[in-house]
Amino acid sequence: MSSETQPPSSMESEQVEAANRSGRRPLVLVHGLWLLASSWARWRELFESNGYTTVAAEWPDDPATVEEARRAPEVFAGKGINDVTNHIAEVIGLLERKPAIIGHSFGGLIVQKLAGMGLASVTVPIDPAPFRGVLPLPFSALKAASPVLSNPANRKRSVMLTYEQFRYAFANAVDQAEARDLYETYAVPGSGLPLFQAALANLQPKTEAAVDTRNPARGPMKFIAGEKDNTAPWAITHASYKRQRRNPSTTVIEQLPRRGHSLVIDSGWEQVARTALAFIEEHQEG
Repeated sequence: MSSETQPPSSMESEQVEAANRSGRRPLVLVHGLWLLASSWARWRELFESNGYTTVAAEWPDDPATVEEARRAPEVFAGKGINDVTNHIAEVIGLLERKPAIIGHSFGGLIVQKLAGMGLASVTVPIDPAPFRGVLPLPFSALKAASPVLSNPANRKRSVMLTYEQFRYAFANAVDQAEARDLYETYAVPGSGLPLFQAALANLQPKTEAAVDTRNPARGPMKFIAGEKDNTAPWAITHASYKRQRRNPSTTVIEQLPRRGHSLVIDSGWEQVARTALAFIEEHQEG
């Protein structure tokens, strides 16, 4: 765990200030590995057109653009799960109203941690990375993570997926042309550390890949799973759901057919966003 928490970036501060001025219900979006906060642009537009104010949270030191990220891959290295969680908790702490939170992939793990800290009014993890106590390790998940986990030195490095690796891990459920476009438009290097933390979570009692699933202040939670996801297959998402189901708050899960790990950025993103919106509308107070 880092000794210092990185304060909000100028972009996050501007979004928080705008959210507080608006008086609208806030929504915080948390991306995962190999993407940036800008990948939520269409989600932000949809939620804002439905009466919300949005904050696209960044990971510490995230560059503003994909081009900048690819020019400086070293800035991603060494960022662990708690680095990101503590940073986003600080961003949330600046909001005047408790937000709904949505996270994808490792963002899906992080929003569960934040919810377990009592920081969310309602939470939607989408194809989340596993946490301690989630036992299934399907072959496809190991293969998707192998570009990082195959080399222990990657724990301290950032790793950029090749197109072929991205195609398997993210874009297996779309056609070749769309997969190539997604890679060129969205893919950036990612820190290797969170993958090692998640992979070893069940062997390390003090792992950062741990979630408080019992906090009664957690609030309602809905898992969204892509049927064809190789990176976070149904077995992982369903096992996460079963751990969270012990919470007294509402906990539900829905599988979306024919969707892969790119479901938040590909041509079917709106179905996913509206599924999340419907749950938040049903369960968020105020």
